[in-house]
Amino acid sequence: MNCDPNVSWKSSGNKLLCGLPGGPPCPSSSPASPSSSGNMKVLMIIAIVVVAIGALLAVAGIFAAVQARRNEPRYAGRSETLSGKPDAAKVKVTSAPAVKFEQQGGADQHGGAVTPAAGKRGGGRRDEHGKLVFIQEGRARFELEDLLRASAEVLGSGNFGASYKATLLDGPSLVVKRFKEMNGVGREDFAEHMRRLGRLVHPNLLPVVAYLYKKEEKLLVTDYMVNGSLALVLHGGARSTLPPLDWPKRLKIIKGVARGLAHLYEELPMLMVPHGHLKSSNVLLDAAFEPVLSDYALAPVVTPQHAAQVMVAYKSPECGAAGGRAGRKSDVWSLGILILEVLTGKFPANYLRQGRAGTDLAGWVHSVVREEWTGEVFDKDMRGTRSGEGEMLKLLKVGLGCCEPDVSRRWGLEEALARIEELRERDSGDDSISTASSFVSDGEPQSHSA
Repeated sequence: MNCDPNVSWKSSGNKLLCGLPGGPPCPSSSPASPSSSGNMKVLMIIAIVVVAIGALLAVAGIFAAVQARRNEPRYAGRSETLSGKPDAAKVKVTSAPAVKFEQQGGADQHGGAVTPAAGKRGGGRRDEHGKLVFIQEGRARFELEDLLRASAEVLGSGNFGASYKATLLDGPSLVVKRFKEMNGVGREDFAEHMRRLGRLVHPNLLPVVAYLYKKEEKLLVTDYMVNGSLALVLHGGARSTLPPLDWPKRLKIIKGVARGLAHLYEELPMLMVPHGHLKSSNVLLDAAFEPVLSDYALAPVVTPQHAAQVMVAYKSPECGAAGGRAGRKSDVWSLGILILEVLTGKFPANYLRQGRAGTDLAGWVHSVVREEWTGEVFDKDMRGTRSGEGEMLKLLKVGLGCCEPDVSRRWGLEEALARIEELRERDSGDDSISTASSFVSDGEPQSHSA
């Protein structure tokens, strides 16, 4: 979308500004007496003084109008409707400001500003009320006002809130995500968790550049990934301008996702679900199709009720049982579903809506492999598979092992990562898709019902 980022400001258009509060009254229009040239000179002097005062008031009025308009949202009128997938719903894409946010002064209910956002990569900005707080050192600084002025494009709206692409003047493209349901903790705990995320450094994690805390909503600012989300590439159809992913790219993506998830497990041992919301729309792709995980580690700052309703880890089989709770293997279940989605090209939510009761994507995949219908499993749009079918089948086994409904039998992340790292783009030895008949053996998962 193209919005003109160069905003031009106009005064109120008033040509006569006399009579403003605190200013002189407008001059009388009584005619001068022609009988005295001295009186005419006096009137001319008075007129010159009035004009000068009026000019000063006009300048002051224009300055005040500009200052007042600086806090108003900027809109552009152009919009268009795109056909969306996977649910074929129409998504309204509007040229609009990245944020519409009231800036208010004063102390907050949690005791005002907190300590600077510091850490291994933390910045030095204080958490001022209504101000962006940067948690990445070495990044160019900008203000909320810059985002308000930026050319913006609505990227989409999810369970947490809307996302916008904001292109700064003479600067990079960023993503601003608004969170309405992020009220699980107060200001100080929220700032501390953001600093913790700011210390995470990994090529497969999307860093949080800055945040803004308000009681009503929160903003998280991240970098923009040029190839969009994995979900868009897999299921976007005409909305995606990229060709279908071949087998080498899909393997590369899964390896990157597993590495990023493993880093979260290593750096955030205090969290039961280090990611919590792993799904294809939260896997973003850079120009080289290197994946980065987004929306990770948000469970601590979201209310438990909202987390249980929308976060993927809380949809795992153990959470569906009476008194069940999400745990560290819940993210592994999410990884397994993602692996099967990448290999089959099927959108998990669509399959659940269309499939048989009690059967999910993992159960369908396993039943097909067990009956040796392996040609029906893999995505028909996936290229580069002729010499990699055996490796694809191995990855399929990893996905099913991660989706095991019995938590005690489900693979741990360490085992899953080790198996994934062993995979190659091409088969070696006698690996072949024809060995699918031996797939269900030696205690491998037999079925999966959620």
